[in-house]
Amino acid sequence: MCRPHISGAAHVPRSGPAILAANHLSVLDSFLLPALLPRHVTFTAKNEYFSGNPISGFFMKLGGSLPIDRESAHAAQTMLDEAAALLERGELFGIHPEGTRSPDGRLYRGKIGVAWLALKTGAPVLPVALSGTEKVLPVGASVPRPAKIGIAIGEPMHFTGDYTKAQDRRRVTDEIMAAIQKLSGQEYVPVYAASVKASNGSS
Repeated sequence: MCRPHISGAAHVPRSGPAILAANHLSVLDSFLLPALLPRHVTFTAKNEYFSGNPISGFFMKLGGSLPIDRESAHAAQTMLDEAAALLERGELFGIHPEGTRSPDGRLYRGKIGVAWLALKTGAPVLPVALSGTEKVLPVGASVPRPAKIGIAIGEPMHFTGDYTKAQDRRRVTDEIMAAIQKLSGQEYVPVYAASVKASNGSS
């Protein structure tokens, strides 16, 4: 139905840990990417994806996503700790650094959790650019629609620095977002998508 086209799949290691850092256009992003890769990828997803929409809830549970309460700092850290444990076991972990879907198709500033993971575990980061997924399941839609999607996976990125230092976390996150932008061709907006949604009264 989606006629997916994927490039760069060879960059995904056959074994060992890696972080897939992807842009976020649709609730289906964290299901479709793992579905097209030969190895299992555990993604994070907000609690509302599990309980708000039966379609998204089905996909999230099917894909084995980790639920996260975005309003709780403690819950976010718990999720990161669980993700670090997955990586230390040699598994793949997927994350949307923007923290929420893009409200308008542009790429927004990344949150530093992805850098915390990369610096703490030493796992390489694979930048990922998704396209067309917002047409398959637009915001507010309950039934998927036929549309062509694309997935581009970039070369592994390796980082050095101190995960406890905010300056290092910000630097690494910005480098990851720049790599995603280069793959996706999206316009980059240096503010958080959540702030834009809050000002517009959306979620």
